[in-house]
Amino acid sequence: MTENELSNITIGKAIEVHKTLGPGLLESAYRECLYFDLVQSGLYVEKEKPMPIVYKDVKLDHGYRMDLLVENKLVIEIKTVELFTDVHTAQVLTYLRLGNYKLGLLINFHVALLKDGIKRIIN
Repeated sequence: MTENELSNITIGKAIEVHKTLGPGLLESAYRECLYFDLVQSGLYVEKEKPMPIVYKDVKLDHGYRMDLLVENKLVIEIKTVELFTDVHTAQVLTYLRLGNYKLGLLINFHVALLKDGIKRIIN
């Protein structure tokens, strides 16, 4: 399955989670529900996947963790913020570069319509 196909499935499941729960919960609640729905749909999903930093050819476990990684291809970062900032985008770009992934989704569940809270980020 391609990154775009995974992205479409993930966005559909995220919209379903948002319609069911609405805005106003913690990131962890949305992460758990989206994780559950993606796994139920038959996808391999890793939750809070550690992301080491490689510095001078040494892997350092610095404590960075991706919210979700779908099929070892699609990075998902979940937020519950008023607005995305450049730091949020930079965070996803860092995960994409460090893991050599092509596509990430930054999803903000703190919006009235989820389509207004989704940002695709390409490496």
